[in-house]
Amino acid sequence: MAEWRAFYQNEDEEEEHEEGEESGGEYKVTGRDSLVFLVDASKEMFIKGEDGEPSNFDMTMQCVRSVYTSKIISSHRDLVALVFYGTEQSKNPRNSFKHVYIYHDLDEPGAKRVQDVEALRGTKGAQLAAETMGSGETSLGDALWCCSNLYSDIKLRLSHKRLMIFTCRDQPHGGDSTKDRQARTKAGDLKETGVVIDLMHMMKPGGFDVSLFFCDVVSPPEDEAELGLQLEPCGKLEDLQKRVRAKEQKKRAMSRVTLCLGEGMKVAVGIYGNAVTARKPSAVRLYRETNEPVRSKTRTFHTQTGSLLLPSEIKKAQVYGKRQIVMEKEEVAAINKFEDPGIFLIGFKPMEKLKLHHHIRPSVFLYPEEAQVTGSACLFTALLKKCSEKNVFAVCRYIPRRNYSPRFVALVPQREEVDQGQHQVTPPGFNVVFLPFADDIRRLDAPQCPTASDMQVDKMKEIVSKLRFKYRSDAFENPVIQQHYRNLEALALDMMAPESIEDFIMPKVHQIDQRLGPLVQEFKDLVYPAGYDPEGKPAAKRKTADAGGGAEKKPKVEMQEDELRAHVQNGTLGKLTVPVLKEACKQFGVRTTGTKKQELIDALIAQLAK
Repeated sequence: MAEWRAFYQNEDEEEEHEEGEESGGEYKVTGRDSLVFLVDASKEMFIKGEDGEPSNFDMTMQCVRSVYTSKIISSHRDLVALVFYGTEQSKNPRNSFKHVYIYHDLDEPGAKRVQDVEALRGTKGAQLAAETMGSGETSLGDALWCCSNLYSDIKLRLSHKRLMIFTCRDQPHGGDSTKDRQARTKAGDLKETGVVIDLMHMMKPGGFDVSLFFCDVVSPPEDEAELGLQLEPCGKLEDLQKRVRAKEQKKRAMSRVTLCLGEGMKVAVGIYGNAVTARKPSAVRLYRETNEPVRSKTRTFHTQTGSLLLPSEIKKAQVYGKRQIVMEKEEVAAINKFEDPGIFLIGFKPMEKLKLHHHIRPSVFLYPEEAQVTGSACLFTALLKKCSEKNVFAVCRYIPRRNYSPRFVALVPQREEVDQGQHQVTPPGFNVVFLPFADDIRRLDAPQCPTASDMQVDKMKEIVSKLRFKYRSDAFENPVIQQHYRNLEALALDMMAPESIEDFIMPKVHQIDQRLGPLVQEFKDLVYPAGYDPEGKPAAKRKTADAGGGAEKKPKVEMQEDELRAHVQNGTLGKLTVPVLKEACKQFGVRTTGTKKQELIDALIAQLAK
């Protein structure tokens, strides 16, 4: 297959246009996301770090490859481009801009593009890039102008436009005020057209001073939760990837609804999913000859006339009291509708009233949408602050979409938390916990079980304390899904074998044995009776013989000829078992090839009738 993206299935363009309508709000998500990597190709980017650490250019290419592969897996319809500036060679439409090299146009990512970026990675790849593209004069204004043309040439509808600048130079023009002014002007034009400009600055000798130039180029924070431009440069690949992933990931709401706090007081909020279950992508049906995806269509025909039925001609019916009641689609929709989508405040309860067993499904996250209703962020922040101070949660009725049944939810306040590097760890907002109904809670009559003694409990506490470690959910990946993606990657990129993965779920038996030492045997001695081996094989079901160790065999049953003839005359031959009938056939010299009971009976009757 020519491109990797053909292996994955995503929503169609029509479904993307309908996403906003299904959400129940006025907000509508249309178009695709786009991302342009604008990479500095000056000689400073190719200098290796101390102790053989990769160069800034190599780290950038690893980040670009990571984003390419993640886009192919998660959202292959997004558009991605890779542009270098400060190069000796030029490659752009009509070569209008010197020292700007468009490596990849704005298009969907594919296997060929991943291979191209892979060729630029490592020592040989960086050296090849330095030799082929070289290091020339720098004009960030021309590079931004070239990126603007990439966006203008796209005829598709773009929902989000982002541009990331990778560089280790805080003064790209060396103090040239004319070029600085041109770059600031073009950056302002891009931001006015909706392009978000982010700076991914990296380490350089003497430090990176953002205030010299780039503070006027990058976009302001997209929302109040962000802390603006990060002042600390990225010195490691992990830090750079973390920062790119935080900016690149979509922040689309599952739905946008209104939070009604009272009569005439509504706040626009967005519902976000913090964690989503990872699953294998569903299979895509491809046409055998062209490898193009196959789309299915459903049509309804009249059972008697065979004519095609239009949607307006299809009715719905329900049998009630031996009478069929026919209803229109509009009537069924009106019956299913309880209220308009939204969250309606009922009251407040102290946090101790919320129990762990009330969590019946994954919670979602509530965040204000200032763009929808002005003042929503201010009122939302005030509600969050008061709920957090009073240690209460809000009880609400929640209807996510049209024709959905209402649910009772608890809005649990969550304050913002940042780490030592001033990166946001926990965003501010409300966690929406779905509350159970009365019939969802059951009381189970558990049978009486043996109770452990105090010595057994204390010994198990020692074992648990020895095996305790700092658990992080993101440290354990699903090995089946990871291997699935590795296999697809190897197939799409023509690799000899897929990359090996480490299964972190499997217990490290050797380390566990070293930590526990004799505690395991001591616990077995306390729990199991003497001589009992819990790891041994279960005892044989059949009793062994006294001599020879073999199993006891049932003695053969011999039958006299008169007794056998009496069974034939009385018609009770069928009451005998198959082993008895077989032994009777051998005893009287009856030859039979069958093993079924009726065949043995017929053979005996034929022999005795002679």
